[in-house]
Amino acid sequence: MAKHIGIVAVSYEGAALCYRTICAEASRSLGENTHPEITLHNICLSDYMNRIWQGDWDGVGALLLASVGKVADAGADLVVCPCNSVHESLPAIRQDLPIPWLHIGDIVARDAHKAGYKKVGVLGTNYLMESKIYPASLGGVGIECVLPDETDRNRVDRVIMVELVDGLITDDARTTMDGVIERLAARGCDAVALACTELPLLVRPGEAKIPTLDSTRLLARAAVAASFK
Repeated sequence: MAKHIGIVAVSYEGAALCYRTICAEASRSLGENTHPEITLHNICLSDYMNRIWQGDWDGVGALLLASVGKVADAGADLVVCPCNSVHESLPAIRQDLPIPWLHIGDIVARDAHKAGYKKVGVLGTNYLMESKIYPASLGGVGIECVLPDETDRNRVDRVIMVELVDGLITDDARTTMDGVIERLAARGCDAVALACTELPLLVRPGEAKIPTLDSTRLLARAAVAASFK
């Protein structure tokens, strides 16, 4: 029997992508229309954002813990959260989690290490890019973490927070992201982590200057694999 997967959603676009990918990945391995049992719970995005804007990461952690409790009560055996930024709060709540949590940064780092990458650019919200999440995860496997410069960080953050969280995808935004990735490649990056749930909706596989690490889909695949351990 496959383990029951819980998804703690923050933004709805990214959570929907994670959910769809879990189902699709499982079906490829198990047969058409076959996937583990899945429960998704979502506290309103504005509740998260109000706390993030205030720098209240303890408050963010409390919301995550409440959401994990909901999926655990529904029978989930393990949980994933496709929002990279809120992993800032994970260390403070980890000891109180009722079920195992698969850390998105660690999963991306593991895949990058397996692929042999040495220097990985990281794209996400400003909260994510300025946090210790990816420096810790990538550094833990000996990979250098590289951030865009401040101007490019603000460009990426605006695309995510103003457009992608609402499902808006434009050619201008795609051009912006292509430019940011090209500049990371020029600084020696051999891959770039799409460390925002929604970025894979904009940056298409095979079209970037350097290989991409799709945090949402990597997390989904790891959840499927963990559900059969």
